[in-house]
Amino acid sequence: MLIWIPVDGTDEKFSKITKVFDAKKWALIDFDEGLVQSTRFFDKKEDFDDWVDFIILENKFESYIEYMNEGMMVLCVREEKTIEEIMEAFKFKELDEVGI
Repeated sequence: MLIWIPVDGTDEKFSKITKVFDAKKWALIDFDEGLVQSTRFFDKKEDFDDWVDFIILENKFESYIEYMNEGMMVLCVREEKTIEEIMEAFKFKELDEVGI
C-alpha cells in the first residue's frame, strides 16, 4: 500500500511531518507485509498520479475532505514526528482516523 506524508525534507531518518501548507516535500511510503519497502520524495503530490491508499496529516484540524474524495483513508499522528516513528505507529494501528 502507498502512504503520503507531508514532510520538511528528504532525509528518511530525520525528516519530520509538517502541515500540508508548510510541506517542503511529500514522502511516498510503500508499505507492505509490515515493513517499509521504499520511500520516495516528491515536490508535490500531483507529481505522482497513481492510487494512494492513505495520507497521514500532522493534526485532525487540517483540511482533509479533498483526500477523502480521492478515496484515501486519512490518519493523523498523535506525538510521532519522524517518518520512522510514524510508520512504526502505523504498523501497530496507533494513528488516529480523521473525519469520523
